[in-house]
This record gives sequence, C-alpha cells and structure tokens, in this order.
Amino acid sequence: MQIVCLDLEGVLVPEIWIAFAERTGIPELRRTTRDEPDYDKLMKYRLAILAEKKLGLPDIQEVIGGLEPLPGARQFIDDLRERFQLVILSDTFYEFAMPLMRQLGYPALFCHRLEADASGMLVNYHLRQPDQKRESVKAFKSLNFRTIAAGDSYNDTAMLAEAHAGILFCPPDNVVREFPQFPVTRDYAALMARIVEASARIGE
Repeated sequence: MQIVCLDLEGVLVPEIWIAFAERTGIPELRRTTRDEPDYDKLMKYRLAILAEKKLGLPDIQEVIGGLEPLPGARQFIDDLRERFQLVILSDTFYEFAMPLMRQLGYPALFCHRLEADASGMLVNYHLRQPDQKRESVKAFKSLNFRTIAAGDSYNDTAMLAEAHAGILFCPPDNVVREFPQFPVTRDYAALMARIVEASARIGE
C-alpha cells in the first residue's frame, strides 16, 4: 500500500501568515518556512510581533475565515484520494487549519497546537513532536507503507528525503538551489504526473 504525504500551506491553501501580514499591514509577518529553516526561531519571532502589536488568535482566525484553497486544490486531492491513501503533514496549527480543511473535504491532518490566554493572545505553541513531518513518514514506513511526499519549503525537505519519493511543488528558488535532488513541479497536473510516476517506480 502507498501513502501520499502533502504539505498544506503553499501546496493546497494560501500561506496563512502572508495573508495575515497583508491584512494587517505588518510586512515582518510575511516571513515563512520558505525563508527561515529554523521553525522554533520563526515561531518565536511571530509570537513576539503579535504580542507587540496586541494581536491574538481571534484576529488571525478572522482572516483565515475569508481564505479559500488554492484554485484546483480540492479537485486535485479528490483525484488523489481515488488512487492513494492521503495525509496532510503540516507545521500549521489546528486552530488555524480547520476552516480550510472543511473546504478540502476533511482530509487527515497532522499538525500542531497553539496556546492562547483568556484574552485570546497567543502565549506559546506546542509541537506534536520535533521534526514531525519526517517522523510521520518514518512511522508510515514502519507500517510497510510506500511513501511519496510533496512540499514547497525548507521544513518539508526532511520529509521529502525520508520518503521513498520526494517532490517539490512551486518552491522558491532558494529551496530549488539547495535541494537539487528533488524534482520540481509547478502545477497540479505536473504534481499528479510525478506522483503517478513515483508510484510505479517505488512499487507496492
């Protein structure tokens, strides 16, 4: 049996932090895992900015409520689920993702959790476990799944390397340069073709 593991933001839905940065006019919040490979450093940076600006979870959720999946994303995962098991492995948070999961038909999602105080201010974040994308793929392999993974950012590359086949989807140039071992796709048709090709290559 084969399982496909997809990143969420930048692959199926817009980058939530970029959307929030645009809504609030805070350019510093445009920084994502495409720019910063150290996730803990990135999240502490974000939480510090939110605290300084006195913006909390309800403010972010209001912006998320107006977002939609990327064009073609729902059809892509519907087609994918006809042929493969599918899990979304993301470094987002359940408190952010669920409205978007509803629009995608509720595929399985493994991600993290946020901690907010009584006023809704974010005070911490809690990882499911360190390096959870790679560890999830390792766990699927231990269950005798053949794994195919796709993502766009630095925080996806360990997952791609751990999988039997890893594919980049619409990555920034810096990630392409640093990880030339992964094939690059730029649209869902190309990504599906690469997944199907990888499926045939890695076997059952």
